Amino acid sequence: MAMANPVHPGMIIREDVLAELGLSVGEAASRLGISRVTLSRVLHEHARVTPNLAVRLEEAGAGTARAWLAMQLAHDLAAERAAGVPHVRKLTAAA
Repeated sequence: MAMANPVHPGMIIREDVLAELGLSVGEAASRLGISRVTLSRVLHEHARVTPNLAVRLEEAGAGTARAWLAMQLAHDLAAERAAGVPHVRKLTAAA
């Protein structure tokens, strides 16, 4: 069963990865090879975990890229569903 309100993976990175390791945003960004601003935007849930960042996190020893992307996808789907389902019609064979 899907989690009703999955957390943004940036919160997991912020609270479970960086806090546990005692790393600052700047130090973590440097180790990941990205800008401090880019990482900060993810940590504050203003940006998504991209495939590029997911691979970097995996290479840095912080879980798997697949897990980070699955978390992001779960968060994105929950947000879309919370926004309301758009009006669509069933796809059927052309007459």
